This record gives sequence, C-alpha cells and structure tokens, in this order.
Amino acid sequence: MNENIVQVCYLIAGALFILSLSGLGHPDTARRGNLYGIVGMAIAVLATAFSATFAGWGMLAGAVAPAAVIGAVLAARVKMTGMPQLVALLHSFVGLAAVLVGFATLLDPNADHEGPGALIHDVEVFLGVCIGSITFTGSLIAYAKLDGKIGGKPLILPARHLLNLIVLVGTVALGVWFVQADKVADMSTALWVLGIATAVTGVLGVHLVMAIGGADMPVVVSMLNSYSGWAAAAAGFMLSNDLLIITGALVGSSGAILSYIMCRGMNRSFISVILGGFGAAEGTVASGDAEGEHTEIFAEQVNDLMRSAQSVVIVPGYGMAVAQAQHTLSELVKSMRADGKTVRFAIHPIAGRLPGHMNVLLAEAHVPYDIVLEMDEINEDLPSTDLVLVIGANDIVNPSAQDDPGSPIAGMPVLEVWKASTVVVMKRSMASGYAGIQNPLFFKENTRMLFGDAKANVDKLLNAYRA
Repeated sequence: MNENIVQVCYLIAGALFILSLSGLGHPDTARRGNLYGIVGMAIAVLATAFSATFAGWGMLAGAVAPAAVIGAVLAARVKMTGMPQLVALLHSFVGLAAVLVGFATLLDPNADHEGPGALIHDVEVFLGVCIGSITFTGSLIAYAKLDGKIGGKPLILPARHLLNLIVLVGTVALGVWFVQADKVADMSTALWVLGIATAVTGVLGVHLVMAIGGADMPVVVSMLNSYSGWAAAAAGFMLSNDLLIITGALVGSSGAILSYIMCRGMNRSFISVILGGFGAAEGTVASGDAEGEHTEIFAEQVNDLMRSAQSVVIVPGYGMAVAQAQHTLSELVKSMRADGKTVRFAIHPIAGRLPGHMNVLLAEAHVPYDIVLEMDEINEDLPSTDLVLVIGANDIVNPSAQDDPGSPIAGMPVLEVWKASTVVVMKRSMASGYAGIQNPLFFKENTRMLFGDAKANVDKLLNAYRA
C-alpha cells in the first residue's frame, strides 16, 4: 500500500477515535462511540499491516491471533464488577509495550545514534521507557488492590514525598547519563543505564499507587489511563508513527481531564494524585469500630415505607453491582412510578470504583436517563425527600467526610442522605467500606438497616410492593 494512502488511513482512524471519545460522553451515544473506536482501530491495524514498509506477516499473525482470542475470552467472561481491575490490567500492557518499544528502538541496527536528531531520539526513548515503566507497575498494583489481592489501605512510608523526590532526581540524572552515552562505541553502557532507569521508575510506580487509599482508586485508574496514553504517544514518537502519537495524546489528555474533574468533584488535589499523595494523610486513623447501636428493619417494613413515601431517592453502590440487582431494581422503580411516586437515582462520581460504572449498570437495566442524577444535582433535594434507599454503598454516604477532619475521607463530597426523612441502608453486615472506616450514618435515628444480599432483598421488596 502506498505510503500516502497509509497516512490518509491514519487520519481517518484518528478522526474516528475523536468521534469515539465524543460518543462515549453520553449513554445515548456510547454504543455508537464504541463502534467508531472499533472501526478506527481496524483501519489503523490494516493500514499498518499492508504498508509498503511492513514485511513481518508471520510475526504479526503469531502475535495478533492469540491476543485476539485472549481478549475476546476475557471480555466475554468479565463481569461489570470486574471491569475496573480489567481496565487497570490493560493499562499495564500499554506501559509494558512502551518499555519494550523503547529497548527495541535503542537496539535497532538502523537507528542513527550520531546524526542531528540523535539527541531528540534518545530523549524520546528514555521518556517513553520511564513513563511506560511507571504505568506498568502502577497499573499492576491498582489491579491487585481492586481485585482484593492486596489490601486497600494506603502504604504510608516515612518521608515518602522525599523518597519520591530522590527517585525523580535520580531518574533525571540517569537520563542525562543515557543521552551522553556513546551508543556507537559502547551500547552496553546505554542499555545498563536504561535498564536501571526502568527498574527505578518501576519501583516509583509501585510506591505511588501503594500510597493511595482504596476509596480513591477510581481516580487512580483514571490517572493511569492518562499515563498509558502518554506512554503510547511516546512509543509513537519512537516509531515515528503519527497515529500512535495522535491516539496516545487523545487518551492521555482525556484521562487527565477526567481525573481533574473527579478530583474537583471529590475536593482533592490533582497534583496530589500525580505525586501519589491522594490516600489518607499522615495521622489519620481508619477505624472499623462501632459508634452506637443500629436499628434493624425487614423487607415488609421497608415496603410500608415505600408505599407511604411520595419522593424516593435510590443510591446504588458497589454492593448492588456485585449482587446484580439492577434489573429487579428497575422493575421496582417502574412499579413505584406507576403509582405516581417521584423516584430518582443519585450517582456519586466514584460509585462502583470506576467513573460511569453505575450509569452503565442502570442503562443496561433500561432505567430512564432522566431520573439518573449526579451528586451535585440531587444533594439539595435530599432534605425534602421522604425515603432514601442506599443499596450496597458505604463510603459515598459517610457523614465523616464532613464532620470528622481526621477521617481518611475528610473533605470528600458525599451524598447527604442523612438529611432525608428516612434512610434504609441495604448491606450484608455492619462491616466497614472500601476505605476501611466505620460509617456513622448506620447509627443515626432516621436510619434503618436491611441486612442480606442486595438482589435477594430487592426481589422481596418487588414482590411485596406488587402484592
């Protein structure tokens, strides 16, 4: 395929990626956005494979075929509750790819290490490898935390910010050494320096994410998405591939913007996310001890509350997603609305451990978009709400964020459900949430606890309401 045609294909693919991002901005157009992305990637792969400069068909087939099978199997088997950790794992692959591309580019026998562009090329290689290494190890730690393989509590090392600064300064020094190394006369020195930089930045990636608390992991996943984009862009510069640069820049910038929006919505510092200081601050204590006596309620009593209420707000959380209760809940909402009740959903930015997770689940259950409201839209209406049903949510409705300056989630905006007339919290037990702290909401006078599996309880409520 002529090189000019390849470049035209790359431009078309880039335009489709932009349309894909635009489509993913709203549930109504999300499917179309995904389709644009799939078509764009197919065009990009085919244009690269059929370009005049490509000859490795056997190697490409050997890599793409098993990867496509593995990807299809994983996508088919993963549950919606497992999407955050799958996304984190995929980010790690992008980071690892950037590292491998960097080393391959350095060892390329056709590379010009003495020409006028050698300095820029070396900087591209070093930055690409370092960003990729941070993305790779950081994403693996995020995956392990989200999947429960390691604890969600932040690892707070003494003087951790000073340690990060030392590592950063050391990485810059290694970069200077790498750029100045004579790669024609002694390639081994450059390889050793780049290898050490890879290991050092890999440790930095581990430390940055380990220092972040479990309740803040959705923002971490979003930030790692941005890192993976910049790693892909760096790989594009190393390979002189315009499409990789465009795609990486799109992913990197959109991920950074999403992280900034989430940080602003949670009253957190965007800079702290980048520096790994997003978790609990020094001196805070995550306590799981009870703070009073709770009042238990049963499905029949909740049914009475639902029948007498005129305005109802439902707060879905990760527990609802795990129990897959959204479909039955949708039927319950239809029945209540048919009786003339005002029923709405309140969505917190980090509900479900991934931005938009709850929105996708509710859309999957055919819940109308116009009754699914964000935190800022619903909080002011909660004091005039008769009944709030909290289904499998914990930290996002914790008043400690406002009342306890020493709490690990202090300052995080939450859904102020305790201001409603009555709150019913559906949980399996009185255990603390993902942040590892107890929730005073459970002990308030207007709160009732409905224990058990969310799906089973919603089934009971639906049957009782329709009886």
